[in-house]
Amino acid sequence: MSTENEILAEVEALKARFSDTKALYREVCALLFFRYGITPTTNKLYQYVRKGTMSTPAEALTKFWDELRSKARVEIEHPDLPEAVKATAAEAIAGIWRQASDAARQELATVRIELKAEGDRLQNETAAARREVTANQVELRRLQDELAAAQHANQAQRVELEAERRAHAGTAARLQETHAQLDQGRQQQQRAQDAFSADLAKARQAVETADARAAAAEKRALLEIDQERQARVKADKLVESFRAQLAQAEVDDRRERVDHAQALAQLQARLGSAEAKGEELSQAKATLEGELQTLRPQLQRGLEEVAQYRAQAATLQGLVDRLGLAPAPDKKPTRKKAST
Repeated sequence: MSTENEILAEVEALKARFSDTKALYREVCALLFFRYGITPTTNKLYQYVRKGTMSTPAEALTKFWDELRSKARVEIEHPDLPEAVKATAAEAIAGIWRQASDAARQELATVRIELKAEGDRLQNETAAARREVTANQVELRRLQDELAAAQHANQAQRVELEAERRAHAGTAARLQETHAQLDQGRQQQQRAQDAFSADLAKARQAVETADARAAAAEKRALLEIDQERQARVKADKLVESFRAQLAQAEVDDRRERVDHAQALAQLQARLGSAEAKGEELSQAKATLEGELQTLRPQLQRGLEEVAQYRAQAATLQGLVDRLGLAPAPDKKPTRKKAST
C-alpha cells in the first residue's frame, strides 16, 4: 500500500471517530506532521477531509501551530536545559514557525482570491437582479401608461355611453364588458406588482447575504493577519530573551573565572606562608628535641636522688618504729639531721 493510500485510510478512520469537523481537521494535522513528516496546509487538509468551508481547515491549522509552539516553548524554557540546547531548539522552532507562517500566508492569499471570486460572483448576481428589477420597473411603467390610456379611453367611453345610453341599449352591455376588462387589467397589474415586490425582496435579501458574507470573510482575514502578527511579536520576544540570557551567562562565566583565579592566587599565597611556618616549626622542634636530650640525664639523676631520699626516709622510719620513739611535735629537726 502506498503512502497516499495509507493516509486516506487513516483519514477515513478518523472521520469515523470524530464527528466534529474542527477536531477532525486538528487530528489530520497531527497525523500528517508527526506520523508522515508532511507539513500540513489548508489545501491538503481540505483534499483529505472534504468537510466544511476553506476557512475551517485554515483555522484548525492555525490552532495546531499555536498549540505546537506553546508546547515547544514550555520544553525550551525548562531550567535544567543547557543554553546550547535551548538555542538549537529555539532555532528549530523558529524555522518551523517561519515555514508555517509562509504556508499560512499562501493559504490566506488563496482564501482571499477565492473570497474575491465569490464576491465578484455575488456582485454579478446582484447586478443581474438589479437589471431584472429595472426591467420590471420599466414593465410596470408601461402597464401604468396602458392603464392611464385605458382610463382615458374609459372616460371617453363613459361620455359617449352617457350620450348614447338613451339611444342604444347595446352600449350599456359594451360598457359593462369594458368595466370587466378594466377589472381584469387591474388584477393583472396587482399580480405584476406582487411579483415585482417578491422579486425585489429576494434581490434585497441576496444583496444583504452577499454583504454579510463579504464582511465575515474580511473579518476572518483581518483576524488571521492579527494572529500572525502577534505570533511573530512573541517569537521576536522569545529570541531576545534567549539572547539576553546567553549574554548574562557569558558575563557570569567570566566573573566566575576571575573569582576562581583570585581564589587560586590567595590559596597559593597561603600555601607558601604555611610552608614557611612549617619550616620554622620544624626548626623549633629540632631545637626542643636537642634541649630535651640535654635535660633527660639531669632528670634521671633527679629521679635517682628522689628514690634514694625515699629509701633513707623509709629506713629512718623503721628505726623509729623499732625504738618506740616518736618525733617531738613542737621541735623541728636540725639541719644536720635533716641532711643525714
